Amino acid sequence: MKRFFGMGITRAVPAPDGDTGGGAAPPNPSNAEAALEYFTRGKAAFNNKDIDRAIADFGEAVRLNPGYAMAYLNRGLAYTDKGDRDRAIADFDELIRLDPDHAVAYFNRGLAYYNKGDRDRAIADYSEAVRLIPDYAEAYRNRGLAYTDKGDRDRAIADFDEAIRLNPNDAKAYFNRGLVCYKKGDIDRAIADYGEAVRLNPSYAVAYNNRGNAYYKKGDLDRAIADFDELIRLNPHYAAVYFNRGLAYYNKGDIDRAIADYSEAVRLDPHYAEAYNNRGNAYAGKGDIDRAIADYGEAVRLNPNDAVAYFNRGNAYAGKGDLDRAIPDFGEAVRLNPGFAAAYFNRGNAYAGKGDLDRAIADYGEAVRLDPNDAVAYFNRGLACYMKGDIDRAIADYGELIRLNPNDAKAYFNRGLACYNKGDLARARADWEKALRIDPNHTGARNNLEVLRSKGA
Repeated sequence: MKRFFGMGITRAVPAPDGDTGGGAAPPNPSNAEAALEYFTRGKAAFNNKDIDRAIADFGEAVRLNPGYAMAYLNRGLAYTDKGDRDRAIADFDELIRLDPDHAVAYFNRGLAYYNKGDRDRAIADYSEAVRLIPDYAEAYRNRGLAYTDKGDRDRAIADFDEAIRLNPNDAKAYFNRGLVCYKKGDIDRAIADYGEAVRLNPSYAVAYNNRGNAYYKKGDLDRAIADFDELIRLNPHYAAVYFNRGLAYYNKGDIDRAIADYSEAVRLDPHYAEAYNNRGNAYAGKGDIDRAIADYGEAVRLNPNDAVAYFNRGNAYAGKGDLDRAIPDFGEAVRLNPGFAAAYFNRGNAYAGKGDLDRAIADYGEAVRLDPNDAVAYFNRGLACYMKGDIDRAIADYGELIRLNPNDAKAYFNRGLACYNKGDLARARADWEKALRIDPNHTGARNNLEVLRSKGA
């Protein structure tokens, strides 16, 4: 699985220094002057990242001047920086009470609600901000992100469109619209938007990552790798981009480079379970099964709920002929993911390899229940039934396989064998003749037809 990255929301800058009041009655002149001094000192502390001092000073400003709207705004922003969203919202509430038309207050309260996970209130506040200031580009962008999180992609795109119309140099708006377009399956438009984002901001690392993933999705592996290269140049300590580039190299068939990138990913992030899993796949592709098993083992240690890693390790054990270890891994895969048809199929193969035909047949049955178009599962179940002597079930399974793939010579050949064993020589002849028409080089079908002819059948 590739890694994508979203974009954080922009907040408003603190208001200018000069406003010492809001909708309340004017303060005592001496209090107003003192409040302005605390406000000014609070802003200096805020700019110096001394957030607690800033909060204290803004608090003193509103104590001296309870109508000091900008002090509430700035203290709200300071609480936002501390992650104290409830206090931030309380300050923005007070500012809105003092000045109901303060668009920036709605914007920042929307940000606080967004960060609390309350997307609906965030959208309501951003909507009020753009009602009050129709050209508030950042509010459109942030509302677009809230719509994105709610899965309302069309409204999200409309908001990003408006943000871009109002500010054509907003790289983040292009980036976020690209993200939504990708989720909608419009890969070309996503690539165009990510491209515009990096044109406007050539150091926009995550835009290179996401455009690389979009190129990967299109199968343009060279361009994907080029984007991942650029991101690595900008940030050589970014584990996820090595993972993504490794995936691109793997799919180009450059297994050694894939292994190198996955190795760098786990060096940078030793808990990167997916990178161990994928490096295991690369080692398996090189035939280094022991290293593959070791990597799958690390993947399941780091993430015991990763059904795919268990499945992959099961395949590696099966490839080594260690069916007793393969079967429990396939079992764990289907326990974690009861809809994992391929794991049932492969466990069926392992049971068949051990001669446990009943369990093999049961697993093949579950595989075709989950995936009724799995022709190979019908073939294998038919073969297992035939080996058990359940000829009628074998014939039925080969018939289902032929329905799915009418040009499968092996299916006709095997059904012919089953019919022959039932004594239905006419049907056996018809199936072997069909197999030979599909595959004129099918020696088994030719030889069996000769046997029938020699018997006068």
